[in-house]
Amino acid sequence: MQHDFWHQRWQANQIGFHLPEANPLLIKHFPSLQLQQGACVFVPLCGKTMDIHWLLSQGFKVVGAELSPIAIEDLFASLHLTPNITTVGDLVRYSSDNIDIYVGDIFKMAADQLGKVDAVYDRAALVALPKDMRQQYAAHLMALTLTTPQLLICFEYDQSIHAGPPFSVQADEVKQHYAQSYTLTLLESLEMTDGLKGKYPATEQVWLLSVDNASSARKA
Repeated sequence: MQHDFWHQRWQANQIGFHLPEANPLLIKHFPSLQLQQGACVFVPLCGKTMDIHWLLSQGFKVVGAELSPIAIEDLFASLHLTPNITTVGDLVRYSSDNIDIYVGDIFKMAADQLGKVDAVYDRAALVALPKDMRQQYAAHLMALTLTTPQLLICFEYDQSIHAGPPFSVQADEVKQHYAQSYTLTLLESLEMTDGLKGKYPATEQVWLLSVDNASSARKA
């Protein structure tokens, strides 16, 4: 996707993907990551998601990446926080207690800028990118986070009836991107009651991407 597409969506407030509360699938399945309070969670292409409110309320630190400054200004306003704003390379960092959000192109973000994170929560990043960018994104995300565990949420639907975004990312593609580096566990697959965007039949899938002896052996 071109940057202008997302900037225009935020400027026009065309953000139907934004949920008014924390994602129930996050609340249900986040314990699968087995994190201690105080752990740091990376949320790529985070927008102003209420999921960040929930993560902070549970005692976690959050680092995010987002293209739109409008989204992040709204996020900090909703958190009632005044961020400290600095420039870090090609990105702009918004920081406050237990939260750092990097605004700009995620592909220009480096591992030393991100620092150590304990897990990734990807609800809106992989599915936001067209197919020709998803392989690049997955590889970049693993390089950024040193292949830290992930909780990944995807949609599956007939791409011929809706062009996306969000895009359909089927199980075979998830495996293509991540099976060489992670052990993949499908935690849940459920039919969306009202469909995608209220009209397209779809299922939502929750994946746990974990690193254990099996996946370490594959990487060796």
